[in-house]
Order: sequence, then structure tokens, then C-alpha cells
Amino acid sequence: MRRIDIIGIGIAVFIAGGGLYIILKASGLDSMDAGIWSQALLIGGLIIWVLTYLFRVASKNMTYNQQLKNYEDAVLQKRLEEMSPEELEKLQADLEQEQQPSKN
Repeated sequence: MRRIDIIGIGIAVFIAGGGLYIILKASGLDSMDAGIWSQALLIGGLIIWVLTYLFRVASKNMTYNQQLKNYEDAVLQKRLEEMSPEELEKLQADLEQEQQPSKN
């Protein structure tokens, strides 16, 4: 995420909090209650956002992990493309031999 994105998100949250306060005040709450409820809703949203972040960390569904997986897949694909037909046959034979259960 770029620095300008973070600044934009910060401004948007600030404006959302003010807008929520104005909406709650216009709906009949006094200034103190509207302020408390707008802060409570913003903190609730922040907690939900942090929980989604922690879930993505736990499930390894982060941008870095995706980029690393894509890179590893591309490297393996390139190595396969560079192999000669004889090397591919040998690799396939080795894989088939590993998949067969050993009879000991």
C-alpha cells in the first residue's frame, strides 16, 4: 500500500466519523451521546478490520505469501520448460517410483 493510500484512508475515516456524528446528532441524540456512539462504531469497525487482518495472517493469504507462491510456481514452470524430453521422462519415472509403496 502506498503512502498516499494510507493518507486517503485516514482522511476517509476522519470524515466518516464526523459524518456519523452529524447523522446521529440529527437523529435526535444529544452531542455527548452522538459522540460516544460514533466513537464506539468507529472502534468496532477498527476491531473488525484488525480481526480480518489477523485471519489473513493465520491463513497465510497475505500479498507477500501470494507473490512468493507465484514466483516459486513460475521458477518451477521455467525449469520444466527447459528440460529435455529425456530429462522429463526420467523425472516422471522417478516420481512414479516414489509413489509406489515400498514392499519391506
